[in-house]
Amino acid sequence: MWSNRQKRVYLDWAAAAPVDRSVLRAYGKALMAYGNPGSPHAEGRRAGDLLEDARTRIARLAEVKPAGVTFTAGATEANALGILGYIRACIASGVSAPDLHVLYLPSAHASVLGAVAELKELGVRVEPLTLTDGEIDGATLRSKLTNETALVILDAVCGEIGTRFDTLAVRRVLDAHQKGIVLFVDASQAPRTESYTLAHLGADMLTLDAQKVGGVRGIGALLHRDHIKLEPLMRGGEQERGLRPGTPTPALAHAFAVALELCEKNRASFVVRAQEDRAKLLMALSALPDCVENGGPEKVPSTVNVSLIGRDTDYLVALLDARGYAVSTRSACETDAEGSHAVFAMSGDTARAASALRISWGVSTPSRALTEFASTLSNCVRFLDDKAI
Repeated sequence: MWSNRQKRVYLDWAAAAPVDRSVLRAYGKALMAYGNPGSPHAEGRRAGDLLEDARTRIARLAEVKPAGVTFTAGATEANALGILGYIRACIASGVSAPDLHVLYLPSAHASVLGAVAELKELGVRVEPLTLTDGEIDGATLRSKLTNETALVILDAVCGEIGTRFDTLAVRRVLDAHQKGIVLFVDASQAPRTESYTLAHLGADMLTLDAQKVGGVRGIGALLHRDHIKLEPLMRGGEQERGLRPGTPTPALAHAFAVALELCEKNRASFVVRAQEDRAKLLMALSALPDCVENGGPEKVPSTVNVSLIGRDTDYLVALLDARGYAVSTRSACETDAEGSHAVFAMSGDTARAASALRISWGVSTPSRALTEFASTLSNCVRFLDDKAI
């Protein structure tokens, strides 16, 4: 059993990354800019300058204009603003909802699926994309596109599994079919291991979340190109160019920018080390009976998702937690769900979905911690198997 004297090992970075110490220092210092950034006095201007500096720095990293960065409370709100805001703008321009067609990934985050469900309630024709062996089937994608297709919604990286999707290839398919189809990409899981510029992803809109990159929880961003027209989800203020009412948070924005810059600085070296650690971890897990890796051929190096067929992985997570290891079975936004919807969407296998385990780590995770985790996991699985006999 874990005791307070043991050092815990956090392996759930896909849910929320630890706040980097330099980010925490930057956040604490930025809190001194206490004025309302919309106020005209010196204190307000100082806060406003801090906010706009963060916006410019994030825009530079994603290669978008500062006016194309809209701060939100997190990726969930950013996803809703991008998806619902764009379709509502189409409807406001005179297009009827039934004349709009939207494609989406069935393995997407719950916030995306929730926004898609609301589109359906509006009368928009929504349709899931087909996944073949964890990849987007280009031929099937082409067959699903119509003259009314207005929006295609993808992940850059699946948060539950770590699958990397070729969004740029999808962009080429869309452009070959018809110019003007908007590509929306949830890139909240990308910055630690992937480039997330709009050009690299082929995106017209993308979302980011501070808590996924070592920033302070409570802020995200929707990034979009000039031609994208959006309707706000709420009314009541003209902040964020009228798209998101409410007083912005300069300190959170500043910490967010610092965290993203750290991701940019550390990415190349982290990816090399993570690839090595991932290979060793998978080798160790391959010795476990009925252990299957989930996801397609392209995955980020810092997330491993496996199904331990026939085992109660919720119980397994509790056993590992008691031994000092934090892992998960699914997205933290789906704590009441039975199994991983993303694993089911990719595999079509209920047994795999019900027995999934996600291990995800970051730049401060020692390699030896993953080796020790693999040994502890093996012991816990043997314990479960012995109980089942």
